[in-house]
Amino acid sequence: MESRRVGTSGLRVSSVGLGTMTWGRDTDEHEAADLLREFLDAGGTLVDTAASYSGGAAEEVIGTLLADEVDRSDLVLCSKSGVRHGRVDASRGALLDSLDESLARLGTDHLDLWLVQAPDPHTPLSETVGALRHAVATGRARYVGLSNYPAWQLAQAATLLAQDGTMLTAAEMEYSLLQRGIEREVRPAAAGLGAGLLGWSALGRGVLTGKYRRSVPADSRAASPHLRGFVDPYLNDRGRSVVEALVTAADGLGRAPVEVALAWARDAPGITSALIGARSPGQLRGALAADDLQLPTQIREVLDEVTAPLLSYPEVR
Repeated sequence: MESRRVGTSGLRVSSVGLGTMTWGRDTDEHEAADLLREFLDAGGTLVDTAASYSGGAAEEVIGTLLADEVDRSDLVLCSKSGVRHGRVDASRGALLDSLDESLARLGTDHLDLWLVQAPDPHTPLSETVGALRHAVATGRARYVGLSNYPAWQLAQAATLLAQDGTMLTAAEMEYSLLQRGIEREVRPAAAGLGAGLLGWSALGRGVLTGKYRRSVPADSRAASPHLRGFVDPYLNDRGRSVVEALVTAADGLGRAPVEVALAWARDAPGITSALIGARSPGQLRGALAADDLQLPTQIREVLDEVTAPLLSYPEVR
């Protein structure tokens, strides 16, 4: 698997990252161990988690695996803070408390990358940025960034951090054939700021695997009471038309839809790493089979056209 530099920083991550949103709830410790081994064997390094995932249980599972199964130095460990029990709180105290709790659950003294998970309209961005700066200064995080923030706040945060030489290293945003909104302003902003883009849910919350073409499988996220709302936004007419275009392209290449969807997101302009989740090693292997797939220009252009986001003033004139 390719190793890529995150923006203009010295941090390097694998071109595909392993997401852990379901670990500790839908994915138990044994399943997680199998997934992590499969990912590392394929050359992956970036493992993405958050304090909010399964109420902290995802980090606890990773901590157990770091203690018993894998070497900490084999991973680029990214976690996020700022959301607790569904409520956003990016104040300095809440963020730093959350970071310390994450480190304790993970059993490590530092994160390779620490992100604020969501914008907090009730906390000044300068205060949030101060917590990021403090985490770097105290060695609890090697690099920092933001997740799910609009472009103007990325720029403001980068400016504030730069006052003492700290870098806004990364922006983690949803990105797939079903969600290309970052192309309007976030992607060009990140490029201008020297920040790398990590694209979460590169498989369109699982919809781009094609599993929902005919029905909702009983063991799928869309059938899960606590994850149904996560998948539902893409189970609509537009989502179905995108999936059919993807299936047609995959059939023409003799590949699986999941491989084409991942290759498209992984190699999209400006993307450093495409993040995926999986419930089983078999699912993960199916996605990672895209490692050798370079989409022909014609196929990429067709998929780009079918899924293009609406651009208008001021993005284009």
